[in-house]
This record gives sequence, structure tokens and C-alpha cells, in this order.
Amino acid sequence: MTLSIRFFINAALLIILALVPFLTDWAGDSFYTGLVSRILILAIAALSLNLLIGYGGMVSFGHAAYIGVGAYVVGIGAFHAFEDGIDWMLNGYFQLFTTLAVSAVIALIIGAISLRTRGVYFIMITMAFSQMLYFTAVGVETYGADDGLTIYSRSDMMGLIDLNDEKSLYYLIFVSLLAVLYLMHRLVGSQFGNVIRGTKSNEARMRAIGYSPYKYRLTAFVIAGIIAGYAGFLMANLSDFVSPDMMHWTRSGDLIIMIVLGGIANLFGPLYGAVVFLMLGELLSSIPLTIGGLSVGEYWQLIFGPLLIFIVLYARNGIDSFLPGKGRRT
Repeated sequence: MTLSIRFFINAALLIILALVPFLTDWAGDSFYTGLVSRILILAIAALSLNLLIGYGGMVSFGHAAYIGVGAYVVGIGAFHAFEDGIDWMLNGYFQLFTTLAVSAVIALIIGAISLRTRGVYFIMITMAFSQMLYFTAVGVETYGADDGLTIYSRSDMMGLIDLNDEKSLYYLIFVSLLAVLYLMHRLVGSQFGNVIRGTKSNEARMRAIGYSPYKYRLTAFVIAGIIAGYAGFLMANLSDFVSPDMMHWTRSGDLIIMIVLGGIANLFGPLYGAVVFLMLGELLSSIPLTIGGLSVGEYWQLIFGPLLIFIVLYARNGIDSFLPGKGRRT
């Protein structure tokens, strides 16, 4: 098998990401370890959404809801452990199992209803479900309502992984990213992936040859929801804080921007999109320039917006278009 230049570029990116904690230690600034950890978590969520949008043609504006669900499982467990002394609710494996199970059930319910629609109706229904969960979290005063919930104790992984150690948490996130990349590679290349992509191209034809597009789409919807819920589990442990804002529909919009920016229906596209989106946001917001009494850094979106439009107009498939060779697309 001949290895392409694209392969080496992707491998180089993963190697750099693997070395981030050591590079930040060498530079004496651990801030970027936390920033890159956040990037990788959002990349995991974007990869799961790319399964729906890129390969399945299902544009969901409610995907961030699963991130919020996973985060609140951790937050609620930590709350009851701290307030009521229920120590077993800090058990990381219990929290993880609960996250995956609740995310799967919610994705199954939302998918079973929304997948009976198409186009803008599908978008609106997924957004509506997301907002329902958002306002539910806002209305629960016990768990902080719209002020959010501070996590005083991270998930206890029973000595296997110390999530209070910055490097241990980072490498858990990094290995999780590798696992999701591998899972997506296998899924998209399997018969399941071929049916999903075929349904996106011509649903009637797939139905005519004996497949049930609804079942395959619903399965993909649940898989994507579970992965996004896991990303929420990681995000809660990273930030030590959860809030309803994590599941707002605009957060789903951010994930979609990452996918479009990196390259739709491309394995590494969401990762590149997440890296560029958050790094640019961090760099542009740090610009010290002041014009007419206004700080340019405070209005960095005015700079980022035109850059995004430029990429959409002149790069047919986002950042992926600038890489040599061909990525996997539908």
C-alpha cells in the first residue's frame, strides 16, 4: 500500500497533538494543554455530527444537547456526592455508563421522531428538542438553573486514570479521539456506511434494493448521540463546570462550522476544523489593537466571519481542499 502525502500530514498532526503536554511543559505555559484538550473534545463531537451531516445528509441543529446531557450526568453526580455525601455517584464508570445510556435513549427518541421528516423540518425538529432540553436545564434550580453547576470533584476512575492530573486527562481525551477516528473509519468503510451514504445520494434506490433507510439512519443518529454524550462527559471533567449553555442550539452551529471549515464527509475534516476554529478564536480575541476606542480582540468574530466566507467560497471542501491527494468523501 502506497502512503500518500495526505497520510503523512494527518499523522504529523496526531504526533504534534500527542506531544502537546510536553511542549507546553517545555514552554512553561500549561494554558495550551487545556485549550487543546477542549479542541479535541469538540473534535470528537464534530466527528460524530459529521457522520450525520457529511455521510448521511442529516443536518442536526440539536447535536450539542448530547454534550450537555453527558456533562450534566457528571455535574449531577458530583453535586449529590458533595451535598448529600453519596460517594458512589462520583464513580467514573457509573457516570460513564449513565452518560452513554441516557444519551442513547434521548438520541433514539429524538431520532425516531425527527427522521420521519426531511429538509428544513428535520433541522427545526432537532433544534426544538435541543431547546427543550436547554430550557429544562435552565428551569431546574437545584442544579444551578442558568447559572450552571460547579463540579467540585471530578469523576473517580478507581485509580486507573487520575482525571485530576492534567496530563492524564489530556491523554484520555487524545486516546478517545484516536478511538473515535478509528470507529468512524471502520463505520464509513463498512456496509453500514455504504448504506448511509447511498441513502444520502438516492434513498429510493436504496429502498428498492431491499434496505430500510430509516433503520440505518436511526442507528447512525444513536451512535452519533452516544459519542457526543461521551464528549460531554470529558468536557465536564475538563472544565469543572456545566451549564445549560452547553446544549444551546448555537453550540450545534459551532460544530457545523467546524465540519464545514475542515471538510464535510472527510475523516480528518472535523479535527482540522476544530483546531482552526478554536485556535483562530483564541488568537484573534487576543489581538491588542484598539481602533476608535474599541478593542479589536473583543470583536474577533468580525474578522473570523469573512475568513469563513472566503474558505466556503474558494475551497470546495474546506481545509481538506488544500491538502494534496483525495480524502474520503461521498
